[in-house]
Amino acid sequence: MHTSFLKYFDEVARQRSIRKAAQLLNVSSTSVNRKILNVEQRLGVSIFDRTPEGVELTAVGAILLEHCRTVLHDFERTKILIDDMRDLRTGHINICTIDSIAMGCLPRAMNEFGKSYPDISISVTTAQPEDAVQAVAGGAAEIGIAFTFSDHPGVRLLSEKSAPFGVILRPDHPLAGRTSVTIDDIAAYRLVRTIDARGGNSIIDQAITTLVTPLSTHIFTNTLFLAKQMILGGHGIGLYTKIGFYDDIEDGRLRFVPLIQEMLANIRVGIFVSTSSPIDPAKHLMCNALAREMAGMRLDS
Repeated sequence: MHTSFLKYFDEVARQRSIRKAAQLLNVSSTSVNRKILNVEQRLGVSIFDRTPEGVELTAVGAILLEHCRTVLHDFERTKILIDDMRDLRTGHINICTIDSIAMGCLPRAMNEFGKSYPDISISVTTAQPEDAVQAVAGGAAEIGIAFTFSDHPGVRLLSEKSAPFGVILRPDHPLAGRTSVTIDDIAAYRLVRTIDARGGNSIIDQAITTLVTPLSTHIFTNTLFLAKQMILGGHGIGLYTKIGFYDDIEDGRLRFVPLIQEMLANIRVGIFVSTSSPIDPAKHLMCNALAREMAGMRLDS
């Protein structure tokens, strides 16, 4: 049904008069009556009983009115949202994310967003997954992208994608031709690890605590960029998801070999916002751009 009918129908029901409704809508009584008669003809039932004093809703009309008002309300809300999105000019977005996202899909999402909304500024802070969640829950950031280990009452998950860990290595490494490896398989090789992996509660440390032969870490760094350069230079292999190395893997400069280890194979990365603050159109569009980038990444092989 056209929105014009919805508005006519709603107003006629309120005024109990086609003439009064037409005056308020600034249209002719003939137009309003014709719309109503056309719908009644299509439905095969009357939605108004005509009386000398005006009109009264029939039982069918009362049911139809309830549904029409819901549709009309949703339409108006959607129209307001679209108008807000069309009129976006300035604003600011605070994002808190993990290092791999900052090196992976986030720049592409920001480029896409910036083409349509060049005057909306963006701040990006990198943090550990749990700190990113706390930043969004506490209001320090408006959008978070990080590994989602557990639910948090202060954040709402908008989208999520599987991002299993694997071994990042050069194409000429002895393990590069494998279709999968275990943690025991990599125990003989030196690791390049980022500083976040040094915490006793990190996901990697939890996964390797049962190893008889400990992993040998050759290089620790606090930046994923340097870790990647060290892996490219042959100084060791990395234990990461594909996200921060995606372009190098796609271009053939590095290889990703899936890791057979239950804890590290079931990792997911998600986009989340605060449960206590409404998401405005600018942030909604940025989250959509991020979700599209993440959806297009093959992270499990």
